[in-house]
Amino acid sequence: MEAAISKTPPSYMSKFVDHISIPFAVAFILLSVMMSCNQETKNADDAKQIPLDTNSIKKISHQEKDGVYFINLKEGDTIKTPFNIEMGIRGMMVEPAGKSTVGRGHHHLIIDGSFIEKGKMVPKDKTHIHFGKAEILYKIELKPGHHTLTLQFADGMHKSYGGDWSKTISITVHK
Repeated sequence: MEAAISKTPPSYMSKFVDHISIPFAVAFILLSVMMSCNQETKNADDAKQIPLDTNSIKKISHQEKDGVYFINLKEGDTIKTPFNIEMGIRGMMVEPAGKSTVGRGHHHLIIDGSFIEKGKMVPKDKTHIHFGKAEILYKIELKPGHHTLTLQFADGMHKSYGGDWSKTISITVHK
């Protein structure tokens, strides 16, 4: 007569496995987490030894400075005429001309000239272009050669906010 072999463990065995395996599983997870944290700490210690690139910090902080800026142009660019000028500002808001509101105004483009002193009116002629409808994009055609472009911010009555709210770049234009 053959003895019947049970495939189910005795009831005391399942209780033993349940009671032992749960604490072991918890201990294993905790140990894994602690080792992982220790590894991150080692990596953080290694990172402290990497020299800090202060030039990058200066560039980032300079870009975040309040004022006007050319979005799509930079100092020394060579550009085919006609071209677009995209104007940006940080620290103030763009609004149409007509009323003077603190912290608001509109752009002016000065071709081959410098910024306008604070409180003085921005002239309106072929080299001083007003964007009194709060435009921030302008298509321009310049003669080939070297030019300076000055972006000047002014209040709703066209009174300049001065040099702190201007940006001048030099570009080369070609056909």
